[in-house]
Amino acid sequence: MSILWIPGFILLFAVLAYKRWSPVLLGPTVSVVLCIVTGLPVLETMMGPYMTATTDFIKSNFFVFFLGAVFGAIMEETNAAKAIAIWMSKITRGRFVLPLIMTIAGILCYGGVLGFVVYFAVYPITLHLCRQANISRALIPATIGAGCWTWANALPGSPAIPNVIASKSLGTLATSDLAAGIIFCGILMYVLCFLYLEWQAVRYKAMNKGFIMDDVVKEEMEEKPEGKLPKVWLALLPMAVILVLYNVIGISIEFALLAGVLVAFITMYSYGGGSEQWLKTFNKGAGNTTGVILNVSLVVGFAGVMKQTEMFQMMVDSIGSLSIPPLVFVAVTTAACSAASASSSGGMGVAMATFSGTYLSMGINPEIIHRVAVVAASTLDTLPHTGGQITLLQICHQTHKDSFSHIFVTQAIIPTICLIGLIIWHSIGF
Repeated sequence: MSILWIPGFILLFAVLAYKRWSPVLLGPTVSVVLCIVTGLPVLETMMGPYMTATTDFIKSNFFVFFLGAVFGAIMEETNAAKAIAIWMSKITRGRFVLPLIMTIAGILCYGGVLGFVVYFAVYPITLHLCRQANISRALIPATIGAGCWTWANALPGSPAIPNVIASKSLGTLATSDLAAGIIFCGILMYVLCFLYLEWQAVRYKAMNKGFIMDDVVKEEMEEKPEGKLPKVWLALLPMAVILVLYNVIGISIEFALLAGVLVAFITMYSYGGGSEQWLKTFNKGAGNTTGVILNVSLVVGFAGVMKQTEMFQMMVDSIGSLSIPPLVFVAVTTAACSAASASSSGGMGVAMATFSGTYLSMGINPEIIHRVAVVAASTLDTLPHTGGQITLLQICHQTHKDSFSHIFVTQAIIPTICLIGLIIWHSIGF
């Protein structure tokens, strides 16, 4: 069977996602179709490799998702995220609204809040800022996503799951390739996203495409009683604790996130209401975990089925025999796995499980492999069938047609540009 079936199935994923299929339905359905087309026994494969891949992902990442979601709920319900947003908006004085939103989302992600949870924490703030500036809602998904899945995800030291998986698989530090990572994954990626979002904001205004208030958004923006805001330093403290424990002291990400949750609970207890309200906050975080990790893991299960097929082994053999520079090999294999699994986390997991031994045998500094793989995992994961993009579009009440082109530029094209720069930088000896 030809390896061309692999992009064919990715296209099928994309079409069904465009038709608004839920990832919970999408992953199992396309996996069953894959079994039928390739002649794999359907029941045995779905109960075996599919469920194994799904549950292995949950087993490996559940507490990162869970603690990140709880931490995000605390940041949202105590108004800590809002305090950071207001503080930063005062700095920009109403200018650069979309880059500001991207920056807020990125700071929260880099501080340990799970990217999927940042959607819920930042979206209400984004609505108000875009309404005040009369900026089209079509630009909101790309703006929030650029904060969650680009520079904050790829920067050295990030507690993002791809960075964690790379550290565990390669035996490297989360801060691997620090200097180049700051230049290409931080500065360059941030600046390019900043410029694109600001350009689009100006372009949409020139076309008289501003903020549209429909019934759904009107209900979401109903005035609610304003709670007191914590001091900005207090809002940033739990995030600083996570980063220091994870990157400086070197404890596991799960314990770092747990410490962040405890510090946030203790220092901002008075901002979260009474015990009953705090229970609601923890329940909200726990509830967010379920939907998010199922969306991702059930799609990752598709990669588990794909790995059982002859065409996947043919793809591995074909890529493995390519006469290309080692860092390009790392980038191509990781990006291909991310595309096939529709997830940077899942793609990194598949790539490291399949190729980590090959990567380490190439004679390249493992720290450089680490950073190249992390950036590559966040390129072709941004396809229409990606669970994270579907979730974000649903939250923002936007369609693929209206918003996906901006998502693709900020979260696929720009990271690819930075990835190329990173590879060239190391290829010439830096």
